[in-house]
This record gives sequence, structure tokens and C-alpha cells, in this order.
Amino acid sequence: MDHRRELIERSIPFLDEVRNRTAGKELEAWLNDTHGPHSELYGHLARLIRLGVEAGWAANVEVDGPNYRRSLIAPPSAETQYFSITAVYMNSAARYRGQYHAHPYGEINLVAPVDGGAQLAGPSGWQGPGWTAPAPGSHHYPEVRGGALIALFYLPAGRISYDITPPRGD
Repeated sequence: MDHRRELIERSIPFLDEVRNRTAGKELEAWLNDTHGPHSELYGHLARLIRLGVEAGWAANVEVDGPNYRRSLIAPPSAETQYFSITAVYMNSAARYRGQYHAHPYGEINLVAPVDGGAQLAGPSGWQGPGWTAPAPGSHHYPEVRGGALIALFYLPAGRISYDITPPRGD
């Protein structure tokens, strides 16, 4: 089995487990306690998504040059409990902001640092290895600091909106 298919196959039992949970701070805390960097699930998914970026099948479409890339790994389907699976690669020695967007139904992110000190901004603050879970209706610029990381994100119904206007002064 290739690594892309292995990542999808390994995601399916996880998505079965979270399909009826609502993204937000409570789910984020549960994910970090239950499936944090110490867990077999996190280790397996993080390893596979890193291999995908190295092999060029994950996070291979430039959004803002080579330091901000993403790609769809699996569209929403019955197999994935109607979650899409997407990878984003962001690299920044200093703090970096990506494309402003909204999460109509929330989002679940596995944060896999490539560089040891890399962190992603989430609803509970900066997150190194672990998970973030922005709530339904949330909107933000994805922000990274401290180097390169990969975010493997799961979107209910594949819903994400890039046609939202950032607040003034942002």
C-alpha cells in the first residue's frame, strides 16, 4: 500500500471516533490528551504526512511560494465520514500568516513540526506537536512561528471558506 492510501486508511478509524464531536477548545483538549504526540495514532499520522511532503504528493501546490503549500489528499466521502483530508506546509523562521479563511463546520488539525520549535496558532494558543480544533464559525489567518510544520487537517463536509473578508486592521 502506498503512503497516501495508508494515511487515508489510518485516518478512517480516527474519523469514525470524532465524527459526532464538535470542534472547539473541548475537543482540542481531548485530542491532545487522548491522541497527543505520545500516542501511536499521532506518531503514525505525523510520520505519513511528513513522508507525503518529502515524496511530493502532500502539500505540493504553492499558495504563496514554496513556504506555503497545500493539497487535498481525500475529498469528503462515505469512507471518510464526509470529512476531507488536506495537508498544508508552512515555513517561517519568523511568524508567518497564510490565507484568511473561515470554518463553517469547524476543523481538526494534526500539527506535525518539521523543525523542532515550529508552532501553529490555534484556539488555545500556540501548538507544537499535537492538535488544534477551531470551532464552527471560526475564522482566522493560519499563523506559524519557529520554522516549518505540516498541518494535516480534517474538514467536516470539506467545508472551508476563502471568500471571507478579514476584520479591518488585520
